[in-house]
Amino acid sequence: MKLSLIALSLSGFLFSLSSLAYASPTVYIPLGTGNQVIKVDAATDKITASYPDVINAHGLVATPDGEYLIAGSLSEDLLKKGQPKDTKNSKLFFIHPAHGHVMSTIAVSGWSHHQAITPDGKYVLSTHGLRNNVSVVDVEENKVVTTIQTGMVPNYTVITRDGKKAYVSNSGSNNVVEIDLTNWTVTRKLESGPAPEHMVFSKDQKIIYITNPRVGRVSAVSVKSGKIIKTYKIGKAAHGLDMGDDGKTFFASSKKENKLVAVNTETGEQRELTLSPAPYHLNTITGTGKVYVSSRKKPLIWVVDQKTLKIIGEIKLPGGEGHQMAIVQ
Repeated sequence: MKLSLIALSLSGFLFSLSSLAYASPTVYIPLGTGNQVIKVDAATDKITASYPDVINAHGLVATPDGEYLIAGSLSEDLLKKGQPKDTKNSKLFFIHPAHGHVMSTIAVSGWSHHQAITPDGKYVLSTHGLRNNVSVVDVEENKVVTTIQTGMVPNYTVITRDGKKAYVSNSGSNNVVEIDLTNWTVTRKLESGPAPEHMVFSKDQKIIYITNPRVGRVSAVSVKSGKIIKTYKIGKAAHGLDMGDDGKTFFASSKKENKLVAVNTETGEQRELTLSPAPYHLNTITGTGKVYVSSRKKPLIWVVDQKTLKIIGEIKLPGGEGHQMAIVQ
């Protein structure tokens, strides 16, 4: 009898470990003019919760433990005559998913486009396109600790896995700048192609892939040399970009040509899937074999299989449009 109980206990323990090992990610999606963030179970592609009062949320990140979400807003209060440009007239929203609402806000200068978070979860970097800078928020202290002038119209930020460097695309300056995160200074400029926007690292982080919407392509930039080493034709108004589970295929959207493009960076092979209207932001959902692609013109997310490049589902949004997604494993 005792042996049977031990066996059952061991079986239950192993089952629990197995369940944890194969737990599907949670995807958080800001809905812009829908003024909320939603929670999606990546196993079922179903909305399981929503968090209101997040005004015009566009950029979104999650702390590594998934305890907090930090959303930037595309809204700002108009400056009054005589107010300095660094007047704090917009907000970052701190959401606590377990509590189900916005816990606090942090005042920032100017609307925020996209967010990035350091691997330790301590700092959030937000791009402020009209201020030509990136703000750095200390998550623990709940305040802006510095701002970094990066160039004209900063758009997107990626951070290395070791947390030492960040790279910011400057759409107005036609370059990418490298930031040393130990002292918050710009250390060099990299090529980017014209009007760079979204970015993603290669698996080994030796290459940054960058969308160039005005010319409808993605540029591959060597981190070491800072030079463009290859370009890929995507389509007019190339926008969303992310790396697939295989570490060699990136996915990019073309808003004006209504398509999703999968590019094998080893062979150069390209596959296309028609998505209409206006495929927009996208994220590969690590470990699921899926890509989530939002529409710029309809409140929906297409769920696409990475291998077959076929639509396997849709997520109907309660309003607004899907922007920068945050994934918690």
